[in-house]
Amino acid sequence: MDGMLSQDEINALLNGGIPDAPADEPASTPSDAPPEAESFADDLTEEEKDAVGEVANISMGTSATTLYSLVNRKVNITTPVVDMCTWDNIVTEYERPCVFIKIQYTVGLEGTNILILKEDDVKIITDLMMGGDGTNVEETELTDIHLSAISEAMNQMMGSAATSLSSMLGRMIDISPPEANLIDIGELESQENISSFLLGRFVRITFRMQIGDLVDSKIMQLYPIDFAKNLYDYFIGSQEPEPEPEPEPAAPAMAPPSMGAPSTAAPSMGAPGVSAPAMGMPSMGAPSMDFSMGMGMQPQMGAPQQMGMGAMPNVNIQPASFTPFSMDVNAMQSQENIALIKDVPLEVTVELGRTSKAISDILDFAPGTIIELDKIAGEPVDVLVNGKLVAKGEVVVIEENFGVRVTEIIN
Repeated sequence: MDGMLSQDEINALLNGGIPDAPADEPASTPSDAPPEAESFADDLTEEEKDAVGEVANISMGTSATTLYSLVNRKVNITTPVVDMCTWDNIVTEYERPCVFIKIQYTVGLEGTNILILKEDDVKIITDLMMGGDGTNVEETELTDIHLSAISEAMNQMMGSAATSLSSMLGRMIDISPPEANLIDIGELESQENISSFLLGRFVRITFRMQIGDLVDSKIMQLYPIDFAKNLYDYFIGSQEPEPEPEPEPAAPAMAPPSMGAPSTAAPSMGAPGVSAPAMGMPSMGAPSMDFSMGMGMQPQMGAPQQMGMGAMPNVNIQPASFTPFSMDVNAMQSQENIALIKDVPLEVTVELGRTSKAISDILDFAPGTIIELDKIAGEPVDVLVNGKLVAKGEVVVIEENFGVRVTEIIN
């Protein structure tokens, strides 16, 4: 009949517009349904992620302060996000090419830490380190000079982070000099060339880094899973309170001195009825205490004494003598005070020389300007600790870095 619905059409409307599937055909699922997230037994737990994130947050906070001193710009690194990752995630979510900085822990921790920075961010940071303004670097080609400069920046940043880790974990932490490489993450063979742990699953810690108004991007740290678990164990172990020492048993109470039986003192100085009271003080008819200085300090009550007129006690007075105290208290206090501050970091500066210039001369400075210092060639350089001159030395070259050999200590 026209205008009437068939039973099949009614069933289709009741089922949301989807006709019943035949009994021998399984119902199909939408092809665009998101796949269920994979989880593995060796992945980090939520508690381990929180602990690793806390450690990374404190370390990067110290690194941000160090980077500020290098680029002379306000540096802000936000709270990290910790998750599990694979190389495929890095390829799909990060720009290419980028700079991989490999840091190897050598003391206190064993493992590798990889820091990933965008190529443009590296150009801006190194340009600021070299005295530039960080602008117009897009067309600049990334060279070995940029990689060497960013390696030095990461060396100082991760060195300060290692110092923070040492204080946090209660153990000495040290790192090897960082290695910086420009990597095209789209190449599958890149991961094995950097580190073998990138072939499987690893821990990714993501930060947002802001440097003034020049940089606002994402940086990442990559940890092996076993390294992150060891970091968690050390962190939890450092947070556990030390057991309180057991109280020592109380010493037995001393018995109170007992009063001896009263005794009659013998008269002295040949006068009848006259005696020398204790402490050489005369007593005019009042009762006196005759103390015996033996064990227990037991006083003995003497009989009432009377002293005749003109009788004086024979008192022997000697000067007090003390054993000389030979221990140097000031030396002990000095050693204790130094021990308290031995782990405080100090800034060591090597000064090639100084000069004075008028403001007009400084305003004329430009790239290529030569500034003459007050030191002649070959003269020892000054070594300053927190701005105070402590030594002199000569400049040497250690592999690709400058160094100073100390030749004289300044008193």
